[in-house]
Amino acid sequence: MPYEKGPVITPVSGFFGAYLSAVSLKTPLTQSEFTVLRQALVRYRVLFFRGQFLGHDEQTALARRFGPLAPAHPWQVTTPGQPFVHTLVTGGDRPMTPEQQHRTRWRSPDYLSGWHADVTAAVDPPSLSVLRAASVTSRGGDTTWADLVTAYEQLSEPLRRFLDGLTAEHRYLVGYVPYGVTDNALRTAMSAGFVAHHPVVRVLPENGVRALFVNPAFTSHIIELSPPESRRILDLVYTHMTQPAFCVRHQWQRGDVVIWDNRATAHIAPEDHEHLGEERRMHRVFVAGSPAIGPTGRISSAVSGVPYQVPAHGTE
Repeated sequence: MPYEKGPVITPVSGFFGAYLSAVSLKTPLTQSEFTVLRQALVRYRVLFFRGQFLGHDEQTALARRFGPLAPAHPWQVTTPGQPFVHTLVTGGDRPMTPEQQHRTRWRSPDYLSGWHADVTAAVDPPSLSVLRAASVTSRGGDTTWADLVTAYEQLSEPLRRFLDGLTAEHRYLVGYVPYGVTDNALRTAMSAGFVAHHPVVRVLPENGVRALFVNPAFTSHIIELSPPESRRILDLVYTHMTQPAFCVRHQWQRGDVVIWDNRATAHIAPEDHEHLGEERRMHRVFVAGSPAIGPTGRISSAVSGVPYQVPAHGTE
């Protein structure tokens, strides 16, 4: 049954993120409920829902309300019978190979390298991500998001103007430390062939707001700058955008759902739960996106790889 008074919005930080209560995502949302959710997502960029306990079909139907769906992942196996659902399992008591053990610490030696927006190596990364928790650990396992709109707005005006005209290359596993020459993850990612050039700042079409559009896990360099200049500018931007004032951290409970704007945020997965011997199982669905448009009118372009959205990969 729909809630008579509609969803209740409770902001969780001074800049972005909000909990939505008094709404059930298990049944189709009314148009008025969906309008509230859509407007809240534009305003707060990350929405948190407690105690929803969705199944695959319900999660997929929810995501589809926001637009056509994108493939679950360009090179990892999807959930059987659910072409738009990607299951992420970490922890548990399964023995890991040396390569898997290495991968749990792939952010080393640079703590920033785990920050990312999803699939930005594609010319048209997902616009939204819908993630739900099927099982969680007794402690740890939190996800943290950074607000790339506020981070942009809090830069000095000369630096904003400088970044507005720049372009960056995105490719897979830029921030990854390979496990030698036999690294299967690196080989598989490279075979996917996704490389794209994106404006460093993108304009969100819903409201004209600008957001930083670089991240340590995918952005290799700024095209217009020399390698040393690019490295220093990106390090400055990364350190700025991931400072605590621009971040929210979610302590997952089983049944939670989080929806976020993949164009206006970056996030980092947890690395404090693998040693507990407890399973953390999450399910993710992507809403298809489009090439970014920068403040100068520059549009994302594909260096290699086909567009990621649904028309290039078959119909629903």
